[in-house]
Amino acid sequence: MLTSLNVAVVDYDAGNTLSVTRALEKVGAKVDLTPDPERVSQADAVVLPGVGAFGDCVRKLEERGMDAACREVFEAGTPFLGVCVGLQVLFEQSEESPGVKGLGILPGTVRRFRAGDLKVPHMGWNRLDVRREHPVLDGLDGEAFYFVHSYYPEPGTPEDLISTSDYGVPFCAAAGRDNLIAVQFHPEKSSRAGLKLYENFLAWARA
Repeated sequence: MLTSLNVAVVDYDAGNTLSVTRALEKVGAKVDLTPDPERVSQADAVVLPGVGAFGDCVRKLEERGMDAACREVFEAGTPFLGVCVGLQVLFEQSEESPGVKGLGILPGTVRRFRAGDLKVPHMGWNRLDVRREHPVLDGLDGEAFYFVHSYYPEPGTPEDLISTSDYGVPFCAAAGRDNLIAVQFHPEKSSRAGLKLYENFLAWARA
C-alpha cells in the first residue's frame, strides 16, 4: 500500500516544509517531518525542500548533519526528491554563494538568470518540456508549474537533465539520476499538476 511508505521531509529551517507535508499527505503519504538525520536515513523515501539562499541552506544542512544524511540516502538507493533550492544544493556550487560547496551529489553549477529585460527573480507559471522520460514526471510534459527563483542549475553531465522550461533562455527545471530526481519549481504550489507529481513520486518510491 502507498500509505505504508514512510516519507521523511527534511526539516532544517530552510524549506517550505508545511506545504510540502500537506501536499504529500493529500496524496496518501505517511509523512515524517523531521530534523533528525538518522530518521531521514531510515525512511522509505525522502523529500528535501529548500527556500532561500544557496549558502544559507547548505550551512543549515551541515549544522544538522543533514548533508551527510542526504548523501547516505542517495548512496543507499532510497527514492529521493529535491524541491526548489533542494535541487540547487545537490550540485557542486552556486554563483549565488561563491566559495560555498554544495552537496556535490550531482556535478554542475547553479547559475543566475541572464534573461535580458525580463525581471529576476522569475516568478510565475511556466510549462515543462520533459527531455528524458521519468516516472515522477509521467503525464506532466507540457503542464505548467509555479516557479520562484533567480538561479537555476546547469548540470555538468548532460544525462542528468530531465526537463527544461524557458524564461528568456531555456533552463533546467528538473535533474537527477538513479534514485534521485529534483525540481526547480514548487509542486506544492502548483495545483493539480503538483499533486500529480507527488502522487507519481509515491508510486515510484513503492516500485
